[in-house]
Amino acid sequence: MTTDPHGHGYRAALKARAEALERDTYALYLASRDPRVPWYAKVLVGLIVAYALSPIDLIPDFIPVLGYLDDLLIVPAGVALAVWLIPQGVLDEHRANARRQLEEGAPRSWFGALVVVVVWTLVILACLRWLGDLLGGA
Repeated sequence: MTTDPHGHGYRAALKARAEALERDTYALYLASRDPRVPWYAKVLVGLIVAYALSPIDLIPDFIPVLGYLDDLLIVPAGVALAVWLIPQGVLDEHRANARRQLEEGAPRSWFGALVVVVVWTLVILACLRWLGDLLGGA
């Protein structure tokens, strides 16, 4: 890194890592449709990609600290595990395809958004039920 007092070198490095993570996530999606990839890797990739490309986060980003925790830990850890499970040659092929396709525009996963909305709805309903039991029992 650099000792730039404004952190420009650090920001550029973070941006490059974020772009590489986005490319790898999309490459994993492409690889998940490849018959050369094991089924268990496909299942893991499906979960990771649906969540990572979802326009809605499980933990909203506006929540201090926790909001970025999923983006900083969960997605990169899942991507790293999936990359390890996919044969290198297959992954390299799909990384090149992902790079080319991302230059045309970023994809979005509406299925991932639906999963997040369902999870939040269930959490809210459970909290309301608990609150109702708590207030009803008083």
